[in-house]
Amino acid sequence: MTSQALPTQDYDAIVIGAGFGGLRALYELKKQGKSVLLFDAGSDVGGTWYWNRYPGARTDSEAWAYCYSFSKELQDDWDWAERMPTWNQVQAYLSHVADRFDMRKDIEFNTRVQSCIYDEDANQWVITTADGKTVRSHYFISAVGWFAVAVQPPFDMSHFNGEWYMSSKWPKQNVDFRGKRVGIVGSGSTAVQLIPVIAKEASQLTVFQRTPNYVLPGRNYPLDSVDRGAIKADYENIWQQVRNQPFAFPMRTSTLTYDSVDDEERERIFEYGWEQGGFRFIFETFADMLTDKRTNEAAANFVRRKIRSIVRDPKTAEALVPKYPIALKRPPLGNFFYETFNRDNVQLVDVSEDPLVEATESGLKTATSEFEFDIIIFAIGFDAVTGPLTSMEVRGRNGQLVRDKWAAGPRTHLGIVMDGYPNMFVITGPQSPFSNVPPVVDATVNWIGKAIAKADATQADVIEAKAEAVDAWVQLMQDLLDQTLLGQAVELKSWFMGANIPGKAHAPLHYFGGASGYFDEIDKSINNEFRDDVDFTRSCQLV
Repeated sequence: MTSQALPTQDYDAIVIGAGFGGLRALYELKKQGKSVLLFDAGSDVGGTWYWNRYPGARTDSEAWAYCYSFSKELQDDWDWAERMPTWNQVQAYLSHVADRFDMRKDIEFNTRVQSCIYDEDANQWVITTADGKTVRSHYFISAVGWFAVAVQPPFDMSHFNGEWYMSSKWPKQNVDFRGKRVGIVGSGSTAVQLIPVIAKEASQLTVFQRTPNYVLPGRNYPLDSVDRGAIKADYENIWQQVRNQPFAFPMRTSTLTYDSVDDEERERIFEYGWEQGGFRFIFETFADMLTDKRTNEAAANFVRRKIRSIVRDPKTAEALVPKYPIALKRPPLGNFFYETFNRDNVQLVDVSEDPLVEATESGLKTATSEFEFDIIIFAIGFDAVTGPLTSMEVRGRNGQLVRDKWAAGPRTHLGIVMDGYPNMFVITGPQSPFSNVPPVVDATVNWIGKAIAKADATQADVIEAKAEAVDAWVQLMQDLLDQTLLGQAVELKSWFMGANIPGKAHAPLHYFGGASGYFDEIDKSINNEFRDDVDFTRSCQLV
């Protein structure tokens, strides 16, 4: 034990991120009587939904399960406006949560965290912000989510004379597309939402697509008072559905397989799923879509036929048709996406054959052509899941950087804790389920809360994942991936395998055993009082 006075601890816990994860952690820790400070780079709560405010941005999960489940009162006093809420509806919901539970006094907005360093002698986390402020805490909780680090434009845009924007950092002021020539680089989920909205105003819209997607119809609709009343009355069943559904959605999961029906019935089932909208095409049709190549190909061919029947120009339709198995990339949800390519003012450019090479004063240039634009939008994705933590200076024992520990792929237990990083917790980080986020947040924070309660009860001041538990979890991620067709996603540069970022390790970034399986793992750990996976010890300060 050192004879020197230890640095003063400013807070019991520091939380980073004011989205679903951060607010839920703040609520849990305050309930336990902890002193907490939450940092967020934005000027208000919302997290992903604060920054991603581009035209057409909305969830791809039904509103009634894209929310918290920890408070019945919160469920009863909030009314959703639509099936798939827009970004500002989600942001308004989180703002309501912050106000209802008096959270704003514990949040410091407009503050970007620069480093999080574990002081082993003091058993404290030292958090330093970009403006030089330093605070110390016993616990450090990262709730920065999956999509905090956007991929930057691949070209020098300083020569371009028009306006250009990144979808991930959309300005608060209105962008006027009326009568403008607009180019969109990217064709993923964000672009799928942007394209139909901008096409209505722009004089010309050019979409630069590298890889086509299986865009499923969103079938969004407004919720009236009868809908909302029925939802609130059925919440017990809704949360049970979410608990049992592989991706934590409020829907039933099909038990049918390829061999359980004939060709005619299979077509009818796919048609039903298509018309239901959202991810019901994936989950309410066939249980073996991600494990049986025959089912996957049948589903893929169904969507391909839909594309060819909707898009009038055969060449454009064929360019929009994916040639790979469905769901290897996350299928975006669209509202009149394919129909938009029937407009006279919309054109598609396949950059897999004619790649973009530079930005010019007047627009963009491919290997063979030049395009003039008034506005260019980059919707080219994120250094997802691991990027938010590896882009910061996060150091654990012996000064080890998280980015170095994760050089060959993420290493966690339950996607929440790591060996070598005492009293650090991650919410919706790598190796947590690829699923509807808020239910996973609730389960994760419940685990964190119970771990901290055990530490308090046993007078332990160090909570740290066992190395063998981390090893086992990493192996489980690979084993689960190998049971599906998703390993092929590397070839498609899919973000959930880390393949969209040059030089990033190609490793499963998520738990692919289904949200229900993950909830079972969480419960098993709690019910076993963390014996197999976490060490609770006393540092020299308590000896």
